[in-house]
Amino acid sequence: MPTTSLDLRADILRLKKERNAIILAHNYQTGDIQDIADYVGDSLGLAYQAQETDADVIAFCGVHFMAETAKIVNPNKTVILPDKDAGCSLEESCPADELEKYLKENADKNYYVIAYINCSAGVKALCDVICTSGNAVKIVNKAPADRPILFVPDANLGAWVMEQTGRKMDLWKGACYVHVEFTRNSISKIKEEYPDALVVAHPECTTAVRLLADEVCSTEKMVDFCKNTPVKNIIVVTESGMLHRLQKEAPDKNLIPGPTDHCACNDCKFMKMNTLQKLHACLDTLEPQVILPEDVRQRAEAPLLRMLEQSK
Repeated sequence: MPTTSLDLRADILRLKKERNAIILAHNYQTGDIQDIADYVGDSLGLAYQAQETDADVIAFCGVHFMAETAKIVNPNKTVILPDKDAGCSLEESCPADELEKYLKENADKNYYVIAYINCSAGVKALCDVICTSGNAVKIVNKAPADRPILFVPDANLGAWVMEQTGRKMDLWKGACYVHVEFTRNSISKIKEEYPDALVVAHPECTTAVRLLADEVCSTEKMVDFCKNTPVKNIIVVTESGMLHRLQKEAPDKNLIPGPTDHCACNDCKFMKMNTLQKLHACLDTLEPQVILPEDVRQRAEAPLLRMLEQSK
């Protein structure tokens, strides 16, 4: 007999108990994964959960850099992810060797390097502090005033942070392929259908889209915005997986996925590589595991812990 989704869920929960595992899921995961996770959140919330867990195994349902982040703060725990190929266009836009070369070529500038968490452990190891979209403004405001800032890898998030803080930064030319698919034209068209709707957008979107938004914020802050705004119609301009959580948290709102010029919603192909079947398999076999060279892990840990401390 074929395995039903109920059987699969039950066996995942059995394996989780046997392995003393915790299941962490990003807001962009599919609804069935979010529903079985112990914690669903944004990168900052997931980093705190990874740091604080007493589980022996961390099953990270997200993309590879997120599982690496969990391993950085948990060197003695087993960190697994459902699909080893679940990458990130932002991570790929800033290879560690290219950043290292750039910093050497510009050593005279004595950059204070702030890395958005959407980067590899190798990039984190080259930085002074990490940030997420939820705490980037706070982290930049705490940067030393006597050193120029290099912000990597997301130029759109960096530009938004400059607007919020007034701090000038040099920006790496990286972008999230999902968020740059949203355009001023696509959001304006949906606004014509829902003229009273508010627009909430992720700061990884382009400037043109952010200018149309009533609120620009991280996925976690989107939850509070959607729950607390008195307006019923809300256009949500971020990856489509966020709608599942928002519909649970704000069931009285009409949540409209932000469209692109090509489709009515926008999926991240990497986030959607994870499935319940793959989650079950990785809990069963404890593979694929995240393994980091200890010297890289230690160097990456310092800026990550600095972020967690500065975010309190």
